[in-house]
Amino acid sequence: MKGFLEWFKSSTKMKRWFFLVLLGIVLCCFGFSKIFVQKELKFEDLLLIVITFIIGFTFVILGIIYIQKRTLELLIQANSIAIQNGGKNSNIKSLIFNKNLYEKGPNIVVIGGGTGLNTVLEGIKKYTSNITAIVTVADYGKEASNSRRELELLPLEDIKESMVALSSKEDEMKKVINHCFVTNKLRGLNFGDIYMLAMNEIFGNEAIYKSSDILKIIGKVLPVTLDEIKICAELKDGTIVEEKDKISDVVYEKVTKINRIYISPSNAVPAPGVLEAIRNADAIIIGPGSLYTNIIPNLLVKNVAKTIKESKSIKVYVSNIMTEPGQTDNYSISDHINALVEHVGKGIIDFCLCDTGEVTPEFVRKYNKMGADLVEQDLQKVSGKGITIIQKDMSMIRQDVIRHNPDSIATAVIGLICDDLKFKDKQNDTQYVLLNSKLKEQKKKEKVHNHGKKIQKKKQQKEEKKMAPKFSRKSKFQEKYKERINAIQNSDLKKEQNRKLFEEAEKFDKIREKNGNEKNN
Repeated sequence: MKGFLEWFKSSTKMKRWFFLVLLGIVLCCFGFSKIFVQKELKFEDLLLIVITFIIGFTFVILGIIYIQKRTLELLIQANSIAIQNGGKNSNIKSLIFNKNLYEKGPNIVVIGGGTGLNTVLEGIKKYTSNITAIVTVADYGKEASNSRRELELLPLEDIKESMVALSSKEDEMKKVINHCFVTNKLRGLNFGDIYMLAMNEIFGNEAIYKSSDILKIIGKVLPVTLDEIKICAELKDGTIVEEKDKISDVVYEKVTKINRIYISPSNAVPAPGVLEAIRNADAIIIGPGSLYTNIIPNLLVKNVAKTIKESKSIKVYVSNIMTEPGQTDNYSISDHINALVEHVGKGIIDFCLCDTGEVTPEFVRKYNKMGADLVEQDLQKVSGKGITIIQKDMSMIRQDVIRHNPDSIATAVIGLICDDLKFKDKQNDTQYVLLNSKLKEQKKKEKVHNHGKKIQKKKQQKEEKKMAPKFSRKSKFQEKYKERINAIQNSDLKKEQNRKLFEEAEKFDKIREKNGNEKNN
Protein backbone atom coordinates (compact mmCIF):
# COMPACT_ATOMS: atom_id res chain seq x y z
CA MET A 1 0.00 0.00 0.00
CA LYS A 2 2.86 2.33 0.87
CA GLY A 3 4.45 1.71 -2.55
CA PHE A 4 1.13 2.42 -4.28
CA LEU A 5 0.78 5.79 -2.53
CA GLU A 6 4.26 6.80 -3.81
CA TRP A 7 2.67 7.32 -7.24
CA PHE A 8 0.55 10.19 -5.90
CA LYS A 9 3.42 12.25 -4.51
CA SER A 10 3.89 15.65 -6.17
CA SER A 11 7.48 14.72 -7.14
CA THR A 12 6.25 11.92 -9.42
CA LYS A 13 4.07 14.31 -11.52
CA MET A 14 1.60 11.48 -12.19
CA LYS A 15 -1.61 12.83 -10.61
CA ARG A 16 -2.37 15.06 -13.62
CA TRP A 17 -2.37 12.09 -16.00
CA PHE A 18 -4.45 9.93 -13.64
CA PHE A 19 -6.93 12.81 -13.45
CA LEU A 20 -6.95 13.10 -17.28
CA VAL A 21 -7.75 9.38 -17.63
CA LEU A 22 -10.47 9.67 -15.00
CA LEU A 23 -11.95 12.72 -16.75
CA GLY A 24 -11.91 10.81 -20.05
CA ILE A 25 -13.76 7.87 -18.50
CA VAL A 26 -16.37 10.24 -17.01
CA LEU A 27 -16.95 11.91 -20.40
CA CYS A 28 -17.27 8.52 -22.15
CA CYS A 29 -19.74 7.34 -19.49
CA PHE A 30 -21.68 10.61 -19.86
CA GLY A 31 -21.94 10.00 -23.62
CA PHE A 32 -23.22 6.45 -23.14
CA SER A 33 -25.71 7.53 -20.47
CA LYS A 34 -27.20 10.12 -22.86
CA ILE A 35 -27.90 7.35 -25.40
CA PHE A 36 -29.69 5.17 -22.82
CA VAL A 37 -31.61 8.01 -21.12
CA GLN A 38 -32.83 9.93 -24.18
CA LYS A 39 -36.09 8.61 -25.63
CA GLU A 40 -35.60 10.57 -28.82
CA LEU A 41 -32.25 11.65 -30.25
CA LYS A 42 -32.13 14.83 -32.25
CA PHE A 43 -29.20 15.76 -34.45
CA GLU A 44 -27.91 18.25 -31.86
CA ASP A 45 -28.06 15.61 -29.11
CA LEU A 46 -26.33 13.04 -31.29
CA LEU A 47 -23.58 15.53 -32.21
CA LEU A 48 -23.02 16.37 -28.51
CA ILE A 49 -22.81 12.65 -27.60
CA VAL A 50 -20.28 11.96 -30.38
CA ILE A 51 -18.12 14.98 -29.47
CA THR A 52 -18.26 14.09 -25.74
CA PHE A 53 -17.33 10.48 -26.45
CA ILE A 54 -14.42 11.47 -28.79
CA ILE A 55 -13.03 13.96 -26.26
CA GLY A 56 -13.36 11.41 -23.43
CA PHE A 57 -11.71 8.63 -25.46
CA THR A 58 -8.88 11.01 -26.49
CA PHE A 59 -8.30 11.98 -22.85
CA VAL A 60 -8.08 8.30 -21.85
CA ILE A 61 -5.56 7.48 -24.62
CA LEU A 62 -3.42 10.59 -23.93
CA GLY A 63 -3.47 9.91 -20.20
CA ILE A 64 -2.31 6.30 -20.67
CA ILE A 65 0.47 7.37 -23.09
CA TYR A 66 1.77 10.06 -20.74
CA ILE A 67 1.54 7.74 -17.71
CA GLN A 68 3.74 5.24 -19.55
CA LYS A 69 6.16 7.97 -20.64
CA ARG A 70 6.38 9.41 -17.14
CA THR A 71 6.91 5.92 -15.72
CA LEU A 72 9.95 5.50 -17.95
CA GLU A 73 11.23 8.92 -16.90
CA LEU A 74 10.86 7.95 -13.25
CA LEU A 75 12.63 4.70 -14.04
CA ILE A 76 15.79 6.39 -15.27
CA GLN A 77 15.78 8.71 -12.24
CA ALA A 78 15.34 5.75 -9.91
CA ASN A 79 18.16 3.84 -11.58
CA SER A 80 20.47 6.84 -11.42
CA ILE A 81 19.86 7.21 -7.67
CA ALA A 82 20.24 3.47 -7.17
CA ILE A 83 23.56 3.38 -8.99
CA GLN A 84 24.90 6.38 -7.07
CA ASN A 85 23.81 4.74 -3.78
CA GLY A 86 25.29 1.36 -4.65
CA GLY A 87 21.97 -0.25 -5.63
CA LYS A 88 19.89 1.26 -2.81
CA ASN A 89 16.99 3.45 -3.85
CA SER A 90 14.86 5.28 -1.32
CA ASN A 91 12.01 6.33 -3.64
CA ILE A 92 9.57 4.22 -5.67
CA LYS A 93 11.96 1.26 -5.64
CA SER A 94 9.26 -1.36 -5.21
CA LEU A 95 7.38 -0.09 -8.24
CA ILE A 96 9.86 0.76 -10.97
CA PHE A 97 13.49 -0.08 -10.15
CA ASN A 98 14.80 -2.31 -12.92
CA LYS A 99 18.56 -2.56 -13.54
CA ASN A 100 18.03 -4.53 -16.78
CA LEU A 101 16.37 -1.53 -18.41
CA TYR A 102 19.32 0.66 -17.50
CA GLU A 103 21.58 -1.86 -19.24
CA LYS A 104 19.69 -1.21 -22.49
CA GLY A 105 21.46 2.13 -22.82
CA PRO A 106 23.60 2.96 -25.88
CA ASN A 107 26.91 1.19 -26.49
CA ILE A 108 29.64 3.78 -26.04
CA VAL A 109 33.34 3.18 -26.64
CA VAL A 110 35.87 5.63 -25.18
CA ILE A 111 39.44 5.52 -26.52
CA GLY A 112 42.40 7.14 -24.81
CA GLY A 113 44.26 7.06 -21.53
CA GLY A 114 45.10 9.08 -18.46
CA THR A 115 42.96 11.73 -16.75
CA GLY A 116 41.13 12.75 -19.95
CA LEU A 117 39.71 9.26 -20.51
CA ASN A 118 38.62 8.92 -16.89
CA THR A 119 36.84 12.29 -17.03
CA VAL A 120 34.71 11.10 -19.96
CA LEU A 121 33.91 7.81 -18.22
CA GLU A 122 32.82 9.68 -15.09
CA GLY A 123 30.14 11.54 -17.07
CA ILE A 124 29.00 8.79 -19.47
CA LYS A 125 28.39 6.18 -16.73
CA LYS A 126 25.39 8.24 -15.54
CA TYR A 127 23.51 7.42 -18.75
CA THR A 128 24.39 3.83 -19.63
CA SER A 129 26.24 0.79 -18.35
CA ASN A 130 27.19 -0.34 -21.87
CA ILE A 131 30.57 1.38 -21.77
CA THR A 132 33.88 0.05 -23.07
CA ALA A 133 37.05 1.95 -22.19
CA ILE A 134 39.92 1.08 -24.54
CA VAL A 135 43.10 2.07 -22.76
CA THR A 136 46.73 2.46 -23.77
CA VAL A 137 49.07 0.02 -22.02
CA ALA A 138 52.58 1.18 -22.91
CA ASP A 139 54.67 1.93 -19.84
CA TYR A 140 57.07 -0.92 -20.56
CA GLY A 141 60.63 0.20 -19.97
CA LYS A 142 59.51 2.76 -17.38
CA GLU A 143 61.64 2.89 -14.27
CA ALA A 144 59.93 1.08 -11.39
CA SER A 145 60.60 0.47 -7.73
CA ASN A 146 62.54 -2.62 -6.62
CA SER A 147 59.35 -4.15 -5.24
CA ARG A 148 57.57 -3.71 -8.58
CA ARG A 149 60.48 -5.20 -10.55
CA GLU A 150 60.74 -8.20 -8.23
CA LEU A 151 57.04 -8.99 -8.66
CA GLU A 152 57.20 -8.37 -12.46
CA LEU A 153 54.10 -6.20 -12.31
CA LEU A 154 52.45 -5.25 -15.58
CA PRO A 155 52.17 -1.49 -16.40
CA LEU A 156 48.44 -1.17 -15.73
CA GLU A 157 48.18 2.27 -14.10
CA ASP A 158 45.72 3.63 -16.69
CA ILE A 159 43.67 0.41 -16.51
CA LYS A 160 43.31 0.72 -12.73
CA GLU A 161 42.40 4.43 -12.92
CA SER A 162 39.72 3.69 -15.54
CA MET A 163 38.24 1.00 -13.31
CA VAL A 164 38.07 3.56 -10.51
CA ALA A 165 36.33 6.05 -12.85
CA LEU A 166 33.68 3.45 -13.77
CA SER A 167 33.01 2.41 -10.19
CA SER A 168 29.61 3.23 -8.66
CA LYS A 169 31.50 4.27 -5.51
CA GLU A 170 34.36 6.14 -7.09
CA ASP A 171 35.86 7.80 -3.98
CA GLU A 172 35.92 4.59 -1.95
CA MET A 173 37.34 2.57 -4.84
CA LYS A 174 40.07 5.15 -5.41
CA LYS A 175 41.17 4.95 -1.77
CA VAL A 176 41.32 1.14 -1.85
CA ILE A 177 43.04 0.72 -5.24
CA ASN A 178 45.62 3.44 -4.56
CA HIS A 179 46.29 2.49 -0.93
CA CYS A 180 50.09 2.38 -0.49
CA PHE A 181 51.61 -0.15 1.92
CA VAL A 182 54.13 1.11 4.45
CA THR A 183 55.59 -2.22 5.65
CA ASN A 184 59.14 -2.97 4.49
CA LYS A 185 58.28 -5.98 2.33
CA LEU A 186 55.51 -4.21 0.46
CA ARG A 187 56.93 -0.68 0.46
CA GLY A 188 56.47 0.98 -2.94
CA LEU A 189 53.40 -1.11 -3.79
CA ASN A 190 49.72 -0.34 -3.55
CA PHE A 191 46.66 -2.56 -3.25
CA GLY A 192 45.94 -2.18 -6.98
CA ASP A 193 49.35 -3.69 -7.81
CA ILE A 194 48.79 -6.71 -5.54
CA TYR A 195 45.23 -7.19 -6.80
CA MET A 196 46.21 -7.12 -10.49
CA LEU A 197 49.13 -9.51 -9.80
CA ALA A 198 46.76 -11.98 -8.09
CA MET A 199 44.23 -11.67 -10.95
CA ASN A 200 46.99 -12.20 -13.51
CA GLU A 201 48.24 -15.36 -11.76
CA ILE A 202 44.71 -16.79 -11.48
CA PHE A 203 43.17 -15.78 -14.82
CA GLY A 204 46.18 -14.91 -17.03
CA ASN A 205 45.12 -12.87 -20.07
CA GLU A 206 41.53 -12.84 -18.77
CA ALA A 207 42.55 -10.90 -15.63
CA ILE A 208 41.40 -7.46 -16.79
CA TYR A 209 38.13 -8.79 -18.25
CA LYS A 210 37.31 -10.69 -15.05
CA SER A 211 38.05 -7.61 -12.93
CA SER A 212 35.09 -5.76 -14.45
CA ASP A 213 32.73 -8.45 -13.10
CA ILE A 214 34.46 -8.98 -9.76
CA LEU A 215 34.67 -5.26 -8.92
CA LYS A 216 31.11 -4.69 -10.25
CA ILE A 217 32.13 -1.63 -12.26
CA ILE A 218 29.78 0.05 -14.73
CA GLY A 219 30.90 -1.16 -18.17
CA LYS A 220 34.28 -2.73 -18.88
CA VAL A 221 37.89 -1.71 -19.36
CA LEU A 222 39.99 -3.28 -22.12
CA PRO A 223 43.69 -2.83 -22.88
CA VAL A 224 44.10 -1.91 -26.54
CA THR A 225 46.56 -4.81 -26.91
CA LEU A 226 47.99 -7.58 -24.75
CA ASP A 227 51.30 -7.42 -26.64
CA GLU A 228 54.25 -5.76 -24.95
CA ILE A 229 54.65 -2.49 -26.84
CA LYS A 230 56.65 0.69 -26.62
CA ILE A 231 55.54 4.14 -27.76
CA CYS A 232 58.33 5.69 -29.79
CA ALA A 233 58.71 9.14 -31.31
CA GLU A 234 60.63 10.38 -34.32
CA LEU A 235 61.49 14.06 -33.92
CA LYS A 236 61.89 16.64 -36.68
CA ASP A 237 65.67 16.52 -36.35
CA GLY A 238 65.68 12.75 -36.88
CA THR A 239 66.15 11.79 -33.22
CA ILE A 240 64.39 8.58 -32.17
CA VAL A 241 62.99 8.36 -28.62
CA GLU A 242 61.98 4.86 -27.52
CA GLU A 243 60.60 5.64 -24.07
CA LYS A 244 57.19 7.27 -23.71
CA ASP A 245 58.08 9.22 -20.55
CA LYS A 246 61.20 10.77 -22.09
CA ILE A 247 59.58 12.17 -25.25
CA SER A 248 58.68 15.59 -23.80
CA ASP A 249 62.12 16.01 -22.15
CA VAL A 250 64.01 15.19 -25.36
CA VAL A 251 61.79 17.55 -27.41
CA TYR A 252 62.73 20.40 -25.05
CA GLU A 253 66.37 19.41 -24.88
CA LYS A 254 66.69 19.29 -28.69
CA VAL A 255 64.44 22.36 -29.20
CA THR A 256 62.49 20.56 -31.90
CA LYS A 257 59.04 19.05 -32.53
CA ILE A 258 57.50 15.60 -32.88
CA ASN A 259 57.43 14.44 -36.49
CA ARG A 260 55.56 11.18 -35.91
CA ILE A 261 54.66 8.60 -33.28
CA TYR A 262 54.89 4.85 -33.81
CA ILE A 263 54.56 1.71 -31.71
CA SER A 264 57.11 -1.06 -31.47
CA PRO A 265 56.43 -3.74 -32.57
CA SER A 266 54.26 -2.22 -35.31
CA ASN A 267 52.25 -5.44 -35.82
CA ALA A 268 50.73 -5.51 -32.29
CA VAL A 269 47.27 -7.09 -32.44
CA PRO A 270 44.18 -5.79 -30.59
CA ALA A 271 43.17 -7.47 -27.34
CA PRO A 272 40.11 -9.77 -27.54
CA GLY A 273 36.88 -7.77 -27.55
CA VAL A 274 38.38 -4.47 -28.73
CA LEU A 275 37.34 -4.64 -32.39
CA GLU A 276 33.98 -6.20 -31.49
CA ALA A 277 33.23 -3.32 -29.08
CA ILE A 278 34.05 -0.76 -31.80
CA ARG A 279 31.82 -2.54 -34.35
CA ASN A 280 28.86 -2.64 -31.93
CA ALA A 281 29.27 0.95 -30.71
CA ASP A 282 26.54 3.58 -31.06
CA ALA A 283 29.12 6.27 -30.32
CA ILE A 284 32.94 6.30 -30.26
CA ILE A 285 34.64 9.01 -28.21
CA ILE A 286 38.31 9.75 -28.91
CA GLY A 287 40.15 11.84 -26.31
CA PRO A 288 40.72 14.09 -24.53
CA GLY A 289 44.27 13.33 -23.42
CA SER A 290 47.89 13.41 -24.47
CA LEU A 291 47.66 13.41 -28.26
CA TYR A 292 50.92 11.59 -29.01
CA THR A 293 51.16 9.24 -26.03
CA ASN A 294 47.55 8.36 -25.08
CA ILE A 295 45.37 8.82 -28.17
CA ILE A 296 47.30 8.12 -31.38
CA PRO A 297 49.06 4.94 -30.06
CA ASN A 298 45.65 3.27 -29.55
CA LEU A 299 44.75 3.97 -33.17
CA LEU A 300 48.06 2.54 -34.45
CA VAL A 301 47.31 -0.96 -33.15
CA LYS A 302 46.47 -3.24 -36.07
CA ASN A 303 42.92 -2.78 -37.50
CA VAL A 304 41.72 -0.40 -34.75
CA ALA A 305 41.61 2.73 -36.97
CA LYS A 306 40.25 0.70 -39.91
CA THR A 307 37.38 -0.66 -37.80
CA ILE A 308 36.52 2.84 -36.51
CA LYS A 309 36.35 4.20 -40.07
CA GLU A 310 34.09 1.32 -41.16
CA SER A 311 31.79 1.76 -38.16
CA LYS A 312 28.47 3.57 -38.69
CA SER A 313 28.54 4.94 -35.16
CA ILE A 314 28.81 8.61 -34.13
CA LYS A 315 32.55 9.45 -33.90
CA VAL A 316 33.39 12.31 -31.56
CA TYR A 317 36.81 13.82 -30.92
CA VAL A 318 37.01 15.75 -27.64
CA SER A 319 39.62 18.48 -28.07
CA ASN A 320 42.09 19.32 -25.33
CA ILE A 321 41.60 22.64 -23.56
CA MET A 322 45.30 23.32 -22.99
CA THR A 323 48.41 22.51 -25.02
CA GLU A 324 50.91 20.03 -23.59
CA PRO A 325 54.54 21.14 -23.17
CA GLY A 326 56.92 19.00 -25.21
CA GLN A 327 54.12 17.50 -27.28
CA THR A 328 51.63 20.03 -28.64
CA ASP A 329 53.29 23.41 -28.13
CA ASN A 330 51.39 26.17 -30.01
CA TYR A 331 48.92 23.60 -31.40
CA SER A 332 45.45 24.67 -32.52
CA ILE A 333 42.40 22.39 -32.80
CA SER A 334 43.12 21.85 -36.50
CA ASP A 335 46.73 20.88 -35.66
CA HIS A 336 45.45 18.17 -33.31
CA ILE A 337 43.09 16.83 -35.99
CA ASN A 338 45.81 17.05 -38.69
CA ALA A 339 48.09 14.94 -36.48
CA LEU A 340 45.37 12.28 -36.15
CA VAL A 341 44.72 12.26 -39.91
CA GLU A 342 48.43 12.10 -40.76
CA HIS A 343 48.87 9.02 -38.57
CA VAL A 344 45.69 7.04 -39.36
CA GLY A 345 43.99 8.73 -42.34
CA LYS A 346 40.63 10.49 -42.84
CA GLY A 347 37.21 9.29 -41.67
CA ILE A 348 38.16 8.88 -38.02
CA ILE A 349 36.10 11.89 -36.77
CA ASP A 350 32.55 13.12 -37.48
CA PHE A 351 32.21 15.66 -34.68
CA CYS A 352 34.72 17.79 -32.80
CA LEU A 353 33.70 18.84 -29.29
CA CYS A 354 35.64 21.90 -28.14
CA ASP A 355 35.54 24.34 -25.25
CA THR A 356 34.16 27.86 -25.62
CA GLY A 357 37.38 29.20 -24.14
CA GLU A 358 35.78 30.66 -21.02
CA VAL A 359 38.64 29.56 -18.76
CA THR A 360 39.52 31.55 -15.62
CA PRO A 361 42.45 33.80 -16.62
CA GLU A 362 44.36 33.29 -13.36
CA PHE A 363 44.66 29.56 -14.04
CA VAL A 364 45.63 30.17 -17.67
CA ARG A 365 48.52 32.31 -16.43
CA LYS A 366 49.64 29.47 -14.16
CA TYR A 367 49.75 27.17 -17.18
CA ASN A 368 51.60 29.83 -19.19
CA LYS A 369 54.41 29.74 -16.62
CA MET A 370 54.72 25.98 -17.19
CA GLY A 371 54.88 26.42 -20.96
CA ALA A 372 51.27 25.49 -21.73
CA ASP A 373 48.56 27.64 -23.30
CA LEU A 374 44.94 27.53 -24.42
CA VAL A 375 44.46 25.45 -27.58
CA GLU A 376 43.79 27.93 -30.41
CA GLN A 377 40.28 27.55 -31.79
CA ASP A 378 40.70 27.85 -35.54
CA LEU A 379 37.21 26.47 -36.10
CA GLN A 380 36.93 27.49 -39.77
CA LYS A 381 39.87 25.25 -40.70
CA VAL A 382 38.26 22.33 -38.86
CA SER A 383 34.79 22.73 -40.40
CA GLY A 384 36.46 22.86 -43.81
CA LYS A 385 37.54 19.26 -43.28
CA GLY A 386 33.93 18.00 -43.20
CA ILE A 387 33.87 17.80 -39.40
CA THR A 388 30.95 19.28 -37.44
CA ILE A 389 32.04 21.59 -34.62
CA ILE A 390 30.21 21.52 -31.28
CA GLN A 391 31.21 24.34 -28.94
CA LYS A 392 30.36 23.88 -25.29
CA ASP A 393 31.45 25.34 -21.98
CA MET A 394 33.21 22.20 -20.79
CA SER A 395 36.09 23.50 -18.67
CA MET A 396 36.16 23.41 -14.90
CA ILE A 397 38.67 23.89 -12.10
CA ARG A 398 39.30 20.77 -10.06
CA GLN A 399 41.97 20.72 -7.35
CA ASP A 400 43.49 23.92 -8.79
CA VAL A 401 43.96 22.47 -12.28
CA ILE A 402 41.96 22.96 -15.50
CA ARG A 403 39.93 19.87 -16.34
CA HIS A 404 37.12 18.90 -18.71
CA ASN A 405 33.67 18.89 -17.13
CA PRO A 406 32.49 15.24 -17.32
CA ASP A 407 28.80 16.21 -17.34
CA SER A 408 29.24 18.66 -20.24
CA ILE A 409 30.99 16.04 -22.39
CA ALA A 410 28.36 13.42 -21.52
CA THR A 411 25.38 15.69 -22.33
CA ALA A 412 26.93 16.64 -25.69
CA VAL A 413 27.49 13.00 -26.70
CA ILE A 414 24.13 11.77 -25.41
CA GLY A 415 22.47 14.72 -27.20
CA LEU A 416 24.00 13.51 -30.48
CA ILE A 417 22.70 9.97 -29.84
CA CYS A 418 19.19 11.33 -29.11
CA ASP A 419 19.27 13.41 -32.31
CA ASP A 420 20.28 10.28 -34.22
CA LEU A 421 17.37 8.32 -32.71
CA LYS A 422 15.01 11.20 -33.63
CA PHE A 423 16.33 11.08 -37.20
CA LYS A 424 15.53 7.36 -37.25
CA ASP A 425 12.02 8.17 -35.94
CA LYS A 426 12.57 6.35 -32.64
CA GLN A 427 11.14 8.95 -30.26
CA ASN A 428 8.95 6.29 -28.64
CA ASP A 429 11.83 3.86 -28.23
CA THR A 430 12.63 2.98 -24.60
CA GLN A 431 16.26 3.96 -25.06
CA TYR A 432 15.32 7.41 -26.38
CA VAL A 433 12.83 8.10 -23.57
CA LEU A 434 15.36 7.08 -20.91
CA LEU A 435 18.21 9.11 -22.40
CA ASN A 436 16.09 12.16 -23.17
CA SER A 437 14.65 12.20 -19.65
CA LYS A 438 18.09 12.07 -18.06
CA LEU A 439 19.37 14.68 -20.52
CA LYS A 440 16.58 17.11 -19.61
CA GLU A 441 17.33 16.60 -15.93
CA GLN A 442 21.03 17.32 -16.46
CA LYS A 443 20.34 20.40 -18.60
CA LYS A 444 18.19 21.84 -15.81
CA LYS A 445 21.10 21.34 -13.40
CA GLU A 446 23.48 23.01 -15.87
CA LYS A 447 21.09 25.94 -16.26
CA VAL A 448 20.92 26.43 -12.48
CA HIS A 449 24.71 26.09 -12.22
CA ASN A 450 25.34 28.60 -15.03
CA HIS A 451 22.85 31.04 -13.48
CA GLY A 452 24.74 30.74 -10.19
CA LYS A 453 28.04 31.43 -11.96
CA LYS A 454 26.57 34.57 -13.58
CA ILE A 455 25.32 35.88 -10.24
CA GLN A 456 28.71 35.19 -8.65
CA LYS A 457 30.47 36.96 -11.52
CA LYS A 458 28.23 40.03 -11.16
CA LYS A 459 28.93 40.17 -7.42
CA GLN A 460 32.65 39.96 -8.10
CA GLN A 461 32.43 42.79 -10.65
CA LYS A 462 30.51 44.96 -8.17
CA GLU A 463 33.11 44.34 -5.48
CA GLU A 464 35.92 45.18 -7.91
CA LYS A 465 34.08 48.35 -8.90
CA LYS A 466 33.76 49.41 -5.26
CA MET A 467 37.43 48.70 -4.62
CA ALA A 468 38.56 50.57 -7.76
CA PRO A 469 39.79 54.21 -7.35
CA LYS A 470 37.10 56.83 -7.98
CA PHE A 471 39.29 58.77 -10.39
CA SER A 472 39.78 55.74 -12.63
CA ARG A 473 38.26 56.26 -16.08
CA LYS A 474 38.45 52.80 -17.61
CA SER A 475 35.83 51.86 -20.17
CA LYS A 476 33.11 49.31 -19.35
CA PHE A 477 34.76 46.88 -21.78
CA GLN A 478 38.08 47.14 -19.95
CA GLU A 479 36.42 46.66 -16.58
CA LYS A 480 34.45 43.64 -17.72
CA TYR A 481 37.25 41.87 -19.59
CA LYS A 482 40.26 43.20 -17.68
CA GLU A 483 41.49 39.76 -16.57
CA ARG A 484 40.88 38.17 -19.95
CA ILE A 485 42.74 40.97 -21.75
CA ASN A 486 45.73 40.47 -19.44
CA ALA A 487 45.61 36.72 -20.01
CA ILE A 488 45.45 37.17 -23.80
CA GLN A 489 48.37 39.61 -23.72
CA ASN A 490 50.45 37.17 -21.66
CA SER A 491 49.43 34.28 -23.94
CA ASP A 492 50.34 36.26 -27.09
CA LEU A 493 53.72 37.13 -25.59
CA LYS A 494 54.37 33.48 -24.74
CA LYS A 495 53.32 32.35 -28.23
CA GLU A 496 55.63 34.88 -29.85
CA GLN A 497 58.54 33.71 -27.70
CA ASN A 498 57.84 30.06 -28.56
CA ARG A 499 57.49 30.90 -32.26
CA LYS A 500 60.87 32.64 -32.33
CA LEU A 501 62.41 29.73 -30.45
CA PHE A 502 61.12 27.19 -32.97
CA GLU A 503 62.15 29.37 -35.93
CA GLU A 504 65.70 29.49 -34.55
CA ALA A 505 65.62 25.72 -34.06
CA GLU A 506 64.48 25.15 -37.65
CA LYS A 507 67.26 27.46 -38.95
CA PHE A 508 69.75 25.53 -36.82
CA ASP A 509 68.45 22.21 -38.28
CA LYS A 510 68.83 23.55 -41.86
CA ILE A 511 72.40 24.74 -41.19
CA ARG A 512 73.26 21.39 -39.65
CA GLU A 513 71.79 19.50 -42.63
CA LYS A 514 73.68 21.80 -45.05
CA ASN A 515 76.98 21.20 -43.23
CA GLY A 516 76.30 17.46 -43.25
CA ASN A 517 75.67 17.48 -47.01
CA GLU A 518 78.88 19.46 -47.65
CA LYS A 519 80.90 16.95 -45.64
CA ASN A 520 79.38 14.06 -47.61
CA ASN A 521 80.25 15.79 -50.91
